[in-house]
Amino acid sequence: MRADAQLNKERILAAAEEVFLERGAGVSLDEVAKRAGVGIGTLYRRFPTREELLAATYSARFLMLAETSRAREADLDALSALRAYLEELVQYTNIYRGFAASLGTVLQIGTPGCLATSNTGARLLQNAQQAGTVAPDVSFNDLVCIATAISLSTEQDSSPQAHIAHLVSIFMNGIVKR
Repeated sequence: MRADAQLNKERILAAAEEVFLERGAGVSLDEVAKRAGVGIGTLYRRFPTREELLAATYSARFLMLAETSRAREADLDALSALRAYLEELVQYTNIYRGFAASLGTVLQIGTPGCLATSNTGARLLQNAQQAGTVAPDVSFNDLVCIATAISLSTEQDSSPQAHIAHLVSIFMNGIVKR
């Protein structure tokens, strides 16, 4: 990548981070381009969709989520590791207001963070299924749907951690293999 193109990419990502934190994931991409000091065409050449821009700005966070999940995995049973991952996924999803509606699409973009988060979640789910604690018909996409629903219902909470934990617990109780 040319130096000027790399600089534009970095400026767009920094501006997107600021604007998404301030105004939410649904903010106009024109505003992101203006904040970055680039034209809208430059933004779209680098990030053709809003979801690709969101995935790029979230990639480092998702890498951190995957790493945290891997680090605590040895200390927890399979079901508890999956529960902790799901709670944290929802918490990360709530960083940008309005991000939850795009979570499923963003995770499919293929950034290093999106891949790491998806692979970690799928592995934790498979571990819980192999341990016999989660029903075999539960898929990673089911987890993403639940994370989206919980995120949407808690994103306006001023202190959502307890509410997130409660909703995740209700879901986990529903998927436990009986």
